This record gives sequence, C-alpha cells and structure tokens, in this order.
Amino acid sequence: MEIVFLLPTEGTDPGGGGRVIHEYANRLAERNHTVHLVYIASLFPLSQPRSLRSLLRPLRYIPFALSGNWKPDKWFKVDSRVKQHWIPTFSRKFLPLADAYVATWWTTAEHLAAMHGLPGRHLYLLQHLETWGGPEAEVMATWKAPLEKIVVARWLEDVARSLGETSHYIPNGLDFTKFGCDVPPEDRDPAQFAMLFNESKWKGSADGVAALQRLKEKYPEVKAEFFGVYKPPAYLPSWIKYHRQPSQDELRRIYNRAAIFIAPSHTEGWGLPPCEAMICGAAVVATDVDGHREFAVHNQNALLVPAKNPEAIAEAAGRLIEDQPLRIRLAKTGNQDVRRFTWDSAVDAFDKVLTENIGNLS
Repeated sequence: MEIVFLLPTEGTDPGGGGRVIHEYANRLAERNHTVHLVYIASLFPLSQPRSLRSLLRPLRYIPFALSGNWKPDKWFKVDSRVKQHWIPTFSRKFLPLADAYVATWWTTAEHLAAMHGLPGRHLYLLQHLETWGGPEAEVMATWKAPLEKIVVARWLEDVARSLGETSHYIPNGLDFTKFGCDVPPEDRDPAQFAMLFNESKWKGSADGVAALQRLKEKYPEVKAEFFGVYKPPAYLPSWIKYHRQPSQDELRRIYNRAAIFIAPSHTEGWGLPPCEAMICGAAVVATDVDGHREFAVHNQNALLVPAKNPEAIAEAAGRLIEDQPLRIRLAKTGNQDVRRFTWDSAVDAFDKVLTENIGNLS
C-alpha cells in the first residue's frame, strides 16, 4: 500500500508529535508499505488573505531545497525505504499518487479536505486539539471535515464524539529500546529533577521553574536538568543545567539521573516526555490535564496537581523528596504501567485502519 504523510513544515523540529509521525513512517515501511513523508514549505489557512508575504513565502522552498536542511537528519533517522519530499506548497501537482493521504496538522487537514479529485483514502491523525495553533473556529471546523479521523487519546475521542464524528482510537507507542531504567530509583539522589523546557506558554515551563525555585529555598540540595530544542530562557536560574537538543543517549542519561520528573503543561495531547521519564525510572509530578490522564493515575503511578499552579507542583515534589518509599513506589509502578503502550500494538492498529475497509470506529 502507498501512504503519504502530510507535514505542515520542514522536518527540523524534533517535537513529540513529529516524532510519532516519523515512527509510523519507519515502522510502516518495515511492513513493506511504500511510505512518503511530504514536508510543505508554505501552508497557510485557506481563509487567510493572499498578502504579498504569503505569495512570496513559497520562495523559502529554494534555500532549503539547495541545502537539504529540510530533512530531520539531526534528530531522527528515517528508514532508507521511506521517500521524503520537500514541496513549495500544497498542490496536487507536487503530491505523489497514493492509496492513502494522512493529514497531521489542522492546516494540512483543511487543504486535504478541500482538494477535489485526489485519489485514495483521506485520513486525519489528531494528536491534540490544536486550538492553540490557529483560530479556534477554523481548527474545530477540520474535525467536521470529510476525513477519517485517528485520535491518540481518549479525550480526543470524546471531542470527536461530541461533534457527532467517529474516530479510530490508537494510543501512541513508546520505544523501550531507546529508553530504559539504568539506575534503580532507590539509588538516585532524591533531590535531582528533570523537565522539558518549551517556549510555548501552554507547556507551563515557567510554572515548572517557579516551582523549582520554591523547592530550592526549602531544600537547598535541589538540583535540576532541563532539555529542549530552544535556547535557554533568560529567567532560567544558573543552578539549573540546560541541555539543548541532547542526543538520544544523553536524554536517556538525563532521565536516569532524575529522581523526579516535572510535567507542568496547561494542556497536553498525550504527553510523551513524562512517559519516557517513567520508562527510565523517574517518579512523575504532572498537571491533572486530559493528555496526562491517558497514562497517569494520581497516587498510583504519579502525583497529579492542578495546572497553572507552581505552588501545587512544589508541594507534590517536596512530598516525594521527603517520602522516599512513596517516590520509589510511584517510579516502579509508573515504569510497569507504561509498558502497555507498545509501538507494535500502535502500528498494528494503524496498519489495520489503512488496509481494511472503513469500520471498527469508536
């Protein structure tokens, strides 16, 4: 089967959603599907007026095409069997012919739904509500578009159902070869923290920093390591070590050094970093938002706290510093609980959706 994944920009951003798409591409290619990753240089909402800037934006295609820097080579190894394409804009003349086209962002869904005469099945992989990434009315309209929806979380399945739409529920897979528990939880410094830093306000990074500053005042031995794709923010305290775009091996070491991982998002589609931290044996303090509830259960395998509340994060984290049996129990239970999210089961379900007739919808 020939499958095209439609991505709304170049492949240089190693975010969690992009990683999921690239994992699907590789693993479907391993199953002898012909897979295409199509990166689109210019993709504006259809409602946006055609300004001079928007008309010139496809020109950014040229320098990337000449340099080859549109590929995800620096953060992800794409299987050699996967065909990668860098195209200037969303146009049928630039798209490979395929049996299935998978939109991966609300603007790709909008354009795919509006393109008449394109053969094959048209699907929409939803990893978040995405209203933070565009006008709410336009984003939500894509949920009603004539595309077959695949959702990664039960709460997104509920959104589809509330709109009268059906969807396939396929939770994300986790890579238990890249991540693992190398240092037993009981052997870790109980005041060692880790956290993902993200510039987007809804990721709650500022709340995480504020919580750690409170903890540092009460527990001077507190140490923390952050990682992310962005430059460290000016407000980051000097005692917090920052790793920009760490290698896979270094990221695993960061998780394994941490006794406690903080996940402070205000909203989340699914929440890959706290899952990776669980695989690596860290106890997780996460905000009580829909995407975290996909895998985190309060006081069973994590501590959940209200979003936008640094004081609550600090209080929960301080509890784990002081209560070693609790921290170790949460770490070990979390490590076991996330093992149900395998890539084999995710790709099995995705493959079934692609290769069978429409059916088995929620």
